[in-house]
Amino acid sequence: MPQIVTTSPKPEKPDFINARERLIVALDVASADEARRIVSELAGAVGAFKIGLRLFTSAGPAFVRELVSAGEKIFLDLKFHDIPNTVATAAVEAALLGVWMLNVHCLGGREMMKRTAEAIAEVCERENLQRPLVIGVTLLTSMDSIALEEIGMGNDLDDGVLRLARLAADSGLDGVVASAKEARPIRSTVNRDSFVIVTPGIRPLNATVDDQKRVLTPAEATLSGSDYLVVGRPILTAKDRKEAVIGIIGDIQRALEEQI
Repeated sequence: MPQIVTTSPKPEKPDFINARERLIVALDVASADEARRIVSELAGAVGAFKIGLRLFTSAGPAFVRELVSAGEKIFLDLKFHDIPNTVATAAVEAALLGVWMLNVHCLGGREMMKRTAEAIAEVCERENLQRPLVIGVTLLTSMDSIALEEIGMGNDLDDGVLRLARLAADSGLDGVVASAKEARPIRSTVNRDSFVIVTPGIRPLNATVDDQKRVLTPAEATLSGSDYLVVGRPILTAKDRKEAVIGIIGDIQRALEEQI
């Protein structure tokens, strides 16, 4: 069951997020059984687990409830993008699952994001539930300037990301999903200390890039200003997943110490 609290305050970014809490492992696998094995292996070693479209389509909301009930922090990565009412009502259902974080796509526009944030806050207050972080996807890390131009948005990727990040902040969202290469400009553009930046496309030095275009290492992303790092294949395909996690957390820790 979702965690019950006496109030439903707006979640705030902690003043200090330790290295372990910053790591989100992407459960980008085909079945609940496979995901359970990964969670059992890494529970307590990482900050949270991400459930995306593939696993959610396969295992459904029941599996999300299962992990939440087991005490795991879940980032539900479904990138809701539809008309405002459809997204708001779907995101409310996601919040009722007890997830720690969920996302919508910024390209849905101001009204969609604003109504979604307001609807989630309202239902969590009414039901005395902890409100999840609601973040916006700017531009997918698989996109580059050529892909952006192909869909009619010009070829200035950096400007597009910053515009969408500002729109997300103005619409009441808690943060954005963005490449670590855009994290520092976003920090300069969005003047809100609690604004969260979640970064996929993280690849340790010895990992392959796969289908990501805008990637950085865990240390580089942390130094650039990313709060949470989403890592999938470099951990999931490792011979020793715990060893891979320890290495990534070590990189994050060294970056944090460098910032002191």
